[in-house]
Amino acid sequence: MARFTDKSIIVTGAASGIGRAAATLFAAEGGRVICADWSEAVEATAQAIRDAGGTAIATKIDAGLEDDVARTVALAVQQFGRLDVMFANAGISGGMANIFDTDVALITEVLRVNLIGPYLAVKHAAPPIAEQGGGAIVLTASVAGIRSGAGSPAYSASKAGVINLAMTSAQQLSGSNVRVNAICPGLTETGMTKPTFDYAREAGKMEKVGRLNPLRRAAQPEELAKVALFLASDDASYVNGQAIAVDGGLSSSHPVTRQEYGKTAV
Repeated sequence: MARFTDKSIIVTGAASGIGRAAATLFAAEGGRVICADWSEAVEATAQAIRDAGGTAIATKIDAGLEDDVARTVALAVQQFGRLDVMFANAGISGGMANIFDTDVALITEVLRVNLIGPYLAVKHAAPPIAEQGGGAIVLTASVAGIRSGAGSPAYSASKAGVINLAMTSAQQLSGSNVRVNAICPGLTETGMTKPTFDYAREAGKMEKVGRLNPLRRAAQPEELAKVALFLASDDASYVNGQAIAVDGGLSSSHPVTRQEYGKTAV
Protein backbone atom coordinates (compact mmCIF):
# COMPACT_ATOMS: atom_id res chain seq x y z
CA MET A 1 0.00 0.00 0.00
CA ALA A 2 1.39 3.42 -0.98
CA ARG A 3 -1.02 6.01 0.37
CA PHE A 4 1.43 8.91 -0.04
CA THR A 5 2.92 8.35 -3.50
CA ASP A 6 4.51 11.62 -4.69
CA LYS A 7 2.97 13.59 -1.84
CA SER A 8 5.01 16.31 -0.18
CA ILE A 9 5.23 15.92 3.60
CA ILE A 10 6.86 17.80 6.48
CA VAL A 11 7.58 16.05 9.78
CA THR A 12 8.92 18.10 12.68
CA GLY A 13 10.68 16.39 15.55
CA ALA A 14 11.96 13.89 12.98
CA ALA A 15 15.33 13.18 14.59
CA SER A 16 13.96 10.54 16.94
CA GLY A 17 10.93 8.84 18.43
CA ILE A 18 7.50 9.31 16.89
CA GLY A 19 8.77 11.84 14.35
CA ARG A 20 11.49 9.58 13.03
CA ALA A 21 9.11 6.61 12.86
CA ALA A 22 6.52 8.71 11.01
CA ALA A 23 9.03 10.15 8.53
CA THR A 24 10.25 6.62 7.77
CA LEU A 25 6.72 5.27 7.28
CA PHE A 26 5.62 8.24 5.13
CA ALA A 27 8.62 7.64 2.85
CA ALA A 28 8.00 3.89 2.75
CA GLU A 29 4.52 4.66 1.41
CA GLY A 30 5.84 6.86 -1.38
CA GLY A 31 5.97 10.24 0.33
CA ARG A 32 8.66 12.84 -0.26
CA VAL A 33 9.63 13.97 3.21
CA ILE A 34 11.17 17.07 4.73
CA CYS A 35 12.65 15.84 8.02
CA ALA A 36 12.87 18.81 10.38
CA ASP A 37 14.35 18.95 13.87
CA TRP A 38 16.56 21.03 16.15
CA SER A 39 18.92 18.08 16.58
CA GLU A 40 21.69 17.35 14.08
CA ALA A 41 20.56 13.71 14.29
CA VAL A 42 17.76 14.60 11.86
CA GLU A 43 20.24 14.03 9.03
CA ALA A 44 20.51 10.38 10.11
CA THR A 45 16.75 10.00 9.69
CA ALA A 46 16.86 11.45 6.18
CA GLN A 47 19.88 9.37 5.25
CA ALA A 48 18.22 6.16 6.46
CA ILE A 49 15.21 6.97 4.27
CA ARG A 50 17.43 7.62 1.25
CA ASP A 51 19.38 4.44 1.89
CA ALA A 52 16.08 2.54 1.78
CA GLY A 53 15.27 4.07 -1.62
CA GLY A 54 13.02 6.87 -0.38
CA THR A 55 13.09 10.63 -0.82
CA ALA A 56 14.01 12.81 2.14
CA ILE A 57 15.66 16.13 2.90
CA ALA A 58 16.87 17.07 6.37
CA THR A 59 16.67 20.60 7.74
CA LYS A 60 17.51 21.99 11.15
CA ILE A 61 14.74 24.15 12.65
CA ASP A 62 13.43 25.59 15.87
CA ALA A 63 9.79 24.49 15.64
CA GLY A 64 8.68 27.39 17.81
CA LEU A 65 10.34 30.07 15.70
CA GLU A 66 8.17 31.54 12.93
CA ASP A 67 10.97 32.22 10.46
CA ASP A 68 12.14 28.60 10.71
CA VAL A 69 8.65 27.16 10.21
CA ALA A 70 7.97 29.45 7.24
CA ARG A 71 11.34 28.52 5.73
CA THR A 72 10.59 24.80 6.12
CA VAL A 73 7.23 25.11 4.39
CA ALA A 74 8.86 27.09 1.57
CA LEU A 75 11.53 24.38 1.26
CA ALA A 76 8.90 21.67 0.77
CA VAL A 77 7.13 23.70 -1.92
CA GLN A 78 10.42 24.58 -3.63
CA GLN A 79 11.78 21.03 -3.62
CA PHE A 80 8.60 19.07 -4.27
CA GLY A 81 6.36 21.63 -5.97
CA ARG A 82 3.59 21.42 -3.38
CA LEU A 83 2.71 20.56 0.22
CA ASP A 84 0.19 17.86 1.10
CA VAL A 85 0.82 16.97 4.75
CA MET A 86 2.22 18.73 7.79
CA PHE A 87 2.93 16.58 10.86
CA ALA A 88 3.72 19.08 13.65
CA ASN A 89 5.22 16.64 16.11
CA ALA A 90 8.12 18.49 17.77
CA GLY A 91 7.85 19.04 21.50
CA ILE A 92 9.70 19.22 24.82
CA SER A 93 8.79 17.90 28.26
CA GLY A 94 9.81 20.78 30.49
CA GLY A 95 10.44 18.48 33.45
CA MET A 96 8.01 17.49 36.20
CA ALA A 97 7.96 20.53 38.50
CA ASN A 98 4.63 21.42 40.14
CA ILE A 99 2.85 24.74 39.66
CA PHE A 100 4.63 26.42 42.56
CA ASP A 101 8.11 25.27 41.57
CA THR A 102 7.79 25.96 37.83
CA ASP A 103 9.81 28.96 36.72
CA VAL A 104 7.93 31.35 34.44
CA ALA A 105 10.77 31.18 31.91
CA LEU A 106 10.37 27.39 31.76
CA ILE A 107 6.62 27.38 31.18
CA THR A 108 7.08 30.12 28.58
CA GLU A 109 9.57 27.95 26.69
CA VAL A 110 7.33 24.86 26.94
CA LEU A 111 4.40 26.82 25.54
CA ARG A 112 6.59 28.34 22.81
CA VAL A 113 7.69 24.98 21.46
CA ASN A 114 4.68 22.78 22.25
CA LEU A 115 1.82 25.16 21.46
CA ILE A 116 3.11 28.08 19.43
CA GLY A 117 5.03 25.59 17.29
CA PRO A 118 1.87 23.73 16.14
CA TYR A 119 0.09 27.08 15.74
CA LEU A 120 2.85 28.24 13.37
CA ALA A 121 2.66 24.91 11.53
CA VAL A 122 -1.04 25.44 10.86
CA LYS A 123 -0.57 29.10 9.96
CA HIS A 124 2.14 28.47 7.37
CA ALA A 125 1.27 25.00 6.08
CA ALA A 126 -2.48 25.43 5.57
CA PRO A 127 -2.31 27.94 2.66
CA PRO A 128 -0.07 25.85 0.34
CA ILE A 129 -1.96 22.67 1.25
CA ALA A 130 -5.25 24.37 0.39
CA GLU A 131 -3.73 25.81 -2.78
CA GLN A 132 -3.07 22.39 -4.25
CA GLY A 133 -6.55 21.08 -3.44
CA GLY A 134 -6.36 20.04 0.19
CA GLY A 135 -4.61 17.65 2.50
CA ALA A 136 -3.98 17.15 6.19
CA ILE A 137 -2.31 18.67 9.21
CA VAL A 138 -1.64 16.41 12.18
CA LEU A 139 -0.56 17.80 15.55
CA THR A 140 1.01 15.88 18.42
CA ALA A 141 -0.82 16.59 21.67
CA SER A 142 -0.83 14.17 24.62
CA VAL A 143 -3.09 12.37 27.06
CA ALA A 144 -1.66 14.92 29.50
CA GLY A 145 -3.74 17.49 27.63
CA ILE A 146 -6.96 15.55 28.19
CA ARG A 147 -6.89 15.47 31.98
CA SER A 148 -4.54 15.72 34.95
CA GLY A 149 -2.12 13.00 35.93
CA ALA A 150 0.05 12.40 32.87
CA GLY A 151 2.51 15.28 32.93
CA SER A 152 3.65 18.48 34.59
CA PRO A 153 1.36 21.54 34.70
CA ALA A 154 3.44 23.28 32.01
CA TYR A 155 3.47 20.30 29.66
CA SER A 156 -0.18 19.42 30.29
CA ALA A 157 -1.37 22.97 29.67
CA SER A 158 0.59 23.17 26.42
CA LYS A 159 -0.90 19.93 25.15
CA ALA A 160 -4.43 20.91 26.16
CA GLY A 161 -3.87 23.95 23.99
CA VAL A 162 -2.85 21.75 21.06
CA ILE A 163 -6.09 19.77 21.34
CA ASN A 164 -8.14 22.95 21.18
CA LEU A 165 -5.93 24.29 18.39
CA ALA A 166 -6.83 21.27 16.26
CA MET A 167 -10.53 21.92 16.80
CA THR A 168 -10.31 25.67 16.23
CA SER A 169 -8.11 25.28 13.15
CA ALA A 170 -10.47 22.74 11.59
CA GLN A 171 -13.30 25.25 11.95
CA GLN A 172 -11.32 28.20 10.62
CA LEU A 173 -10.23 26.18 7.60
CA SER A 174 -13.81 25.37 6.63
CA GLY A 175 -14.15 25.01 2.86
CA SER A 176 -10.40 24.64 2.27
CA ASN A 177 -10.37 20.82 2.24
CA VAL A 178 -7.54 20.97 4.80
CA ARG A 179 -8.24 18.64 7.70
CA VAL A 180 -6.64 19.21 11.12
CA ASN A 181 -6.47 16.52 13.79
CA ALA A 182 -4.32 15.67 16.79
CA ILE A 183 -2.93 12.48 18.24
CA CYS A 184 -2.70 12.16 22.03
CA PRO A 185 0.07 9.70 22.90
CA GLY A 186 0.24 7.93 26.20
CA LEU A 187 3.59 6.79 27.59
CA THR A 188 5.80 6.08 24.57
CA GLU A 189 9.47 5.14 24.41
CA THR A 190 11.08 8.18 22.79
CA GLY A 191 14.05 10.46 23.36
CA MET A 192 11.89 12.56 25.69
CA THR A 193 11.04 9.60 27.91
CA LYS A 194 14.44 7.89 27.67
CA PRO A 195 15.41 8.63 31.32
CA THR A 196 12.27 6.84 32.55
CA PHE A 197 12.92 3.77 30.44
CA ASP A 198 16.66 3.72 31.21
CA TYR A 199 15.95 3.84 34.95
CA ALA A 200 13.33 1.08 34.71
CA ARG A 201 15.70 -1.20 32.81
CA GLU A 202 18.60 -0.57 35.17
CA ALA A 203 16.36 -1.19 38.19
CA GLY A 204 14.76 -4.29 36.67
CA LYS A 205 11.33 -2.69 36.82
CA MET A 206 10.25 -2.64 33.18
CA GLU A 207 7.08 -4.56 34.10
CA LYS A 208 5.91 -1.43 35.94
CA VAL A 209 6.27 0.89 32.94
CA GLY A 210 2.82 1.65 31.52
CA ARG A 211 1.10 -0.50 34.13
CA LEU A 212 -1.70 2.03 34.69
CA ASN A 213 -3.31 1.46 31.29
CA PRO A 214 -5.39 -1.65 30.47
CA LEU A 215 -2.77 -2.96 28.02
CA ARG A 216 -0.21 -2.80 30.85
CA ARG A 217 2.64 -1.56 28.67
CA ALA A 218 4.16 1.50 27.08
CA ALA A 219 3.90 2.21 23.36
CA GLN A 220 6.59 2.07 20.72
CA PRO A 221 6.98 5.11 18.41
CA GLU A 222 5.72 3.19 15.37
CA GLU A 223 2.37 2.59 17.08
CA LEU A 224 1.80 6.34 17.33
CA ALA A 225 3.25 7.03 13.89
CA LYS A 226 0.77 4.65 12.27
CA VAL A 227 -2.15 6.62 13.72
CA ALA A 228 -0.61 9.89 12.51
CA LEU A 229 -0.29 8.37 9.03
CA PHE A 230 -3.92 7.28 9.11
CA LEU A 231 -5.06 10.80 10.00
CA ALA A 232 -2.85 12.25 7.25
CA SER A 233 -4.15 9.83 4.63
CA ASP A 234 -7.29 9.74 2.50
CA ASP A 235 -8.42 6.82 4.69
CA ALA A 236 -9.34 9.52 7.23
CA SER A 237 -11.01 11.77 4.66
CA TYR A 238 -13.99 12.48 6.95
CA VAL A 239 -12.03 12.83 10.21
CA ASN A 240 -11.55 16.47 11.12
CA GLY A 241 -11.08 18.53 14.28
CA GLN A 242 -10.51 15.46 16.45
CA ALA A 243 -8.02 14.52 19.18
CA ILE A 244 -7.36 10.78 19.06
CA ALA A 245 -5.98 9.18 22.24
CA VAL A 246 -3.41 6.48 21.53
CA ASP A 247 -2.67 5.45 25.08
CA GLY A 248 -3.50 1.79 25.66
CA GLY A 249 -6.80 2.85 27.19
CA LEU A 250 -5.32 5.06 29.94
CA SER A 251 -7.68 8.00 29.32
CA SER A 252 -10.79 5.80 29.16
CA SER A 253 -11.12 5.96 32.94
CA HIS A 254 -10.42 8.08 35.97
CA PRO A 255 -7.82 6.58 38.32
CA VAL A 256 -9.30 3.72 40.33
CA THR A 257 -8.19 0.51 41.99
CA ARG A 258 -8.32 -1.71 38.97
CA GLN A 259 -9.53 -5.27 38.99
CA GLU A 260 -6.88 -7.72 37.80
CA TYR A 261 -7.90 -9.91 34.90
CA GLY A 262 -9.45 -13.06 36.36
CA LYS A 263 -9.15 -11.84 39.94
CA THR A 264 -11.50 -10.16 42.42
CA ALA A 265 -10.85 -6.51 43.10
CA VAL A 266 -9.59 -5.69 46.60
